[in-house]
Amino acid sequence: MLILLPPSEGKAEAGTGRRLDLSRLSLPELTPARAEVLAALVALCAGPDEAAARAALGLSEGQRAELRRNARLREAATAPAGRIYTGVLYEALDLASLPPAAERLARRSLLISSSLWGAVRLTDRIPPYRCPVGAKLPGIGALSAYWRRALAPAMATAAGTGPVLDLRSGAYAATWAPRGPVAGRTVTVRVLHERTVDGVPTRSVVSHFNKATKGRLVRDLLTADVRPRTADALIGALRDLKYAVEEQPTAAGRPRQLDIVVNEL
Repeated sequence: MLILLPPSEGKAEAGTGRRLDLSRLSLPELTPARAEVLAALVALCAGPDEAAARAALGLSEGQRAELRRNARLREAATAPAGRIYTGVLYEALDLASLPPAAERLARRSLLISSSLWGAVRLTDRIPPYRCPVGAKLPGIGALSAYWRRALAPAMATAAGTGPVLDLRSGAYAATWAPRGPVAGRTVTVRVLHERTVDGVPTRSVVSHFNKATKGRLVRDLLTADVRPRTADALIGALRDLKYAVEEQPTAAGRPRQLDIVVNEL
């Protein structure tokens, strides 16, 4: 099983180890694309037009330090990606406290989307950075479109022959859409918060619930040592773990869509 995660805007303040070495990252076929995006981002942030750089990355004047950090990415200390990302999903997943067997399964199963690196494994050493997927970089253009062209072969290989649990947010899902047989083995998840308003049950998508629930869901799969061979087995495992799962109708050849309904965080 391959589990696709979004990155997080929240990241560790600094790495703790050696400098970035693109040749040591997983999915080595992405190295040329990573180098091109990295060069464009560093040049933008190290250039003389600070206002243009901030606008491209959606930064305020108070976030100038993010530009300085991006400008030094090649020399910055790195840490495993599993420690770099620190947002709500990763807090709920709590990789550091996983039992050894679950941690080993996480290293094999999890792949994190990234607007800068394309996709990385938990053990890939990267520096903290700021680069939203909606950015347009000089010479690169829109990052979502750039990665859509570059990621397809690598992601199809990473998916292998087993099920794919796609937990990416919409912006990152746009960088790679499963096609062909992989699409039929892919399961996407939407988290719905159900509550009662004036006696009437209502459902809504709430960002914090969505991220935290996805983090707990992945943790539960890992600690239960779930290793499904099919999408049906994956969906069955989620139900066995007591998640309220509702499958939505989808067209043939498209990923299967699940709603997971939660009542409280």
